Amino acid sequence: MNAEGRPRPAEQKTPWYFRTAFIVFAICSVGPLALPLIWWRPQTSLAWKIGLTLAILVLSWLLFQATMESIRTITEYYKLLEGQ
Repeated sequence: MNAEGRPRPAEQKTPWYFRTAFIVFAICSVGPLALPLIWWRPQTSLAWKIGLTLAILVLSWLLFQATMESIRTITEYYKLLEGQ
């Protein structure tokens, strides 16, 4: 809807794959694989695109490191269990 309360014309409607809710859902689901949705979205400024990209990549790296540490810890526990 525009400021007057009327629906926007069809040529101004945002496609579903550029809507904020879908992009947030995609990032939560597939992480950095959703970055093209941010970069192709025409309403987002370049500064936001760069900032979001960096934040998503750093968060993905941290989560990857945490996952690898968890796997190492579980492997050590299994080795301890097998040794008894």
